[in-house]
Parts: sequence; C-alpha cells; structure tokens
Amino acid sequence: MMVIKMNFELTQEQKDIKRAAREFAEKEFTSEKGREYDQSYEFPWEFYRKAAKLGFIGADLPEEYGGQNLGCIETCIIPEEFSRVDSTLSAIRAGAGFAALIPRFGTEEQKQKYIPKICQGETVCAMALTEPNHSSDAEIAGLETNAVKEGDQWVINGTKTFITCGYIAEFNIVCCLTNPKATPLYRGISQIIVERGTLGLDATLLKPKMGSRGVPHAELSFDNVRVPLSNLLGQENRGFHQIMSYFDYSRTIIAAVAVGIAQGAFERALKYSTEREQFLQPIHRFQFTQWKIAEMAMKIEAARLLTYKGAWLLDNKPKELRLITKHVAMAKAYAAKIVQEVTNEAIQIHGGYGYVDSDLERYYRDARILDIVEGTGEIQRHIISRESYRENKLPLP
Repeated sequence: MMVIKMNFELTQEQKDIKRAAREFAEKEFTSEKGREYDQSYEFPWEFYRKAAKLGFIGADLPEEYGGQNLGCIETCIIPEEFSRVDSTLSAIRAGAGFAALIPRFGTEEQKQKYIPKICQGETVCAMALTEPNHSSDAEIAGLETNAVKEGDQWVINGTKTFITCGYIAEFNIVCCLTNPKATPLYRGISQIIVERGTLGLDATLLKPKMGSRGVPHAELSFDNVRVPLSNLLGQENRGFHQIMSYFDYSRTIIAAVAVGIAQGAFERALKYSTEREQFLQPIHRFQFTQWKIAEMAMKIEAARLLTYKGAWLLDNKPKELRLITKHVAMAKAYAAKIVQEVTNEAIQIHGGYGYVDSDLERYYRDARILDIVEGTGEIQRHIISRESYRENKLPLP
C-alpha cells in the first residue's frame, strides 16, 4: 500500500479564500432568501452573479478566460463555506461545475466562446448523461441518445432526464452514442455541445421535488437536433473516458458541499441546544444531547478530512489515478451519508421546531440528493471495494 505524506494545514492563501467565501455568503445571503428560492424553484441568480464578480464562480477555470486557475482544495473551500451558510447555495457550484470540462477537452474556439460567460456569471451550463433507462449502467449498456453524422452536422435524437440546471443552461454537454457497433458500448460514447434554443431541443422542468429546488433539474428531449460537427467536445468516441476522469474531480466538490451543509446544520443545533430548556435546564446539559453533538462533530471532521485528502491527491498526485478514484469515492460516499445523519440529528435536537419552523427541514431535503448525483452511494462503494481488492492483488469480485 502506498504511503503518502500530506500537510492538512491550509496555506495563508487558502485561509484567505475560506474567510472571504464565508464573509461574502453571510453578508449576501439569508435564510429568508433560501426559503424563497426553495418555494419558487428558482436558481439564485442574484447571488451567483455577485459571486462571479469576486471570482468565486470561475475559481478553477483558466485565468486567460476570466477564471482564477485555483486547485481542487481551493475550489472545495468555496462551496463548503457557501453551503454552510445555507443549503440552497449548493446550487451555485451546480451552475458552473461542468464548465470545467471545456478547458480539459475543448478546442480553443470552445474555450473562448463558453468559459468567459461562466466566469462572469452570465450563464450556467449542464452535462446531460442520465437517461430514463440508463444512468449508472452507461458503462455496460451504453446510451440510447444517439448522434449521427450528416454532412457537416451531428443529428441528435433521444431523451435525458434529471439534468442538473438543464432547464436554465445556455449550453448542455450531451453524452451521445456515436458508434453503436463499439464493443463494449461505452467506447462509442461522445460528448457534444448543444446550445439552448437549438431547433428540436425541448426542456421540461422537473417538479415537484423533495429538495435541491434552487437547482432547476430538467428532462431534455432531442428531436432531430442538428449542431455543427465542431460542437464535439474532446475526442469522438472517448466521451465516457472524459466523463469518468472528470467525475473524480466533481465528486470531490460534491463531498465538500455535503460537509458544508452538515457543518451549517451542526452549528445551528449546537447553538439551539444551549437555548432550549426542558426539565428546568438547557438541553445541552443532558448527556444524550452531548453525545449527539459529539457524534455529529466527529462525523463532520472525518468527512472533511476524507474530502480534502481527495482534493490534495488531485492537486499533488494527478498521475495516481486509481488511488485518486478510490479516495474520492470514499469521500463522496461518506460525506453524502453523514450529511443526512447530521441534518437528521440537528432536527431531532430542535424537536418540533426543527420539523416545522426552521431551515433544518430544508437542509435535510437538500442533502438527500448528494448520495444520488454523479454516482450513487452504491456505485462509490463498488469502486472502493474493487480498488481494495486490486491494491491487495486479490481476485476482483
């Protein structure tokens, strides 16, 4: 087993980013706004645009296109601090996250066209992978949405669903089957950029929804959608590999969001436990409350360490692909698990007021999706198990 020495102390620059992100979110966003966005199913555009002006949105995008060119650790700090202030702010990263595919795999023309608008907060983007019949099984079963070359165009037909920000995205990075004869089928998947308003593209807002309502999820229908061949992102028939290489990065960010929501819920429960009285004394004097607080604190810190270890590996050991994949899967699976547990316990500490008259019920609802998006908890555990057997040179299950 490889031994890696890491320094988990933040640099001064990272501490400054953390402080700036926290102060900005606390100043610009309120629980009242969070509730409004939740009830209206609206994306928090006002906050998104203000955050973009300060460089938070394009944190990990190249400087030459308006970004900050920061590493994964710095990029994790921002959504963690935003989500700590309010769970609705987890929508902010969702609006810009998939733009990172463009500098990784895009042409110079694509970079100049799309990245500056993201960095300036003018638009959001989406990646369309999941289908009504295919999601986690895309590696084996391929996809039904297909793209066929006709002259100098791609002609796309099919349906995508549960697409994060798909209803408001100015462009979608659509995963299509471009070689139906490929064996296995995932070797025939490509990514193609389709802009909003393209003839034949229809977006339907998915609601009602349990949570994550500040992120407008959509079902996208492609009916003979025609786009130029130059809209291909990266290499033809290499789309699945591009997706998987990006997921190691994006799943780390999701873990940071989970840590942030858990931290916010914990701090609210901690404070409330000193204010709420039962049996003529504050409930934090009861041992069962103290144990709840202790368990919550331990779980959050463990999730944070897993998350930032994954981020550190991405920044410092980019060639250790299997090691990264395993640790990112651990971070994403564990953080998504504990945020549900922490928000649940925070509600329990608040009692009826947690269920009826607090933001914690929204935190609880918003947290639930994190164990599903970009690879379910079951998929993450499959990865961890597989890599554990492989590391120890044992037969794969």
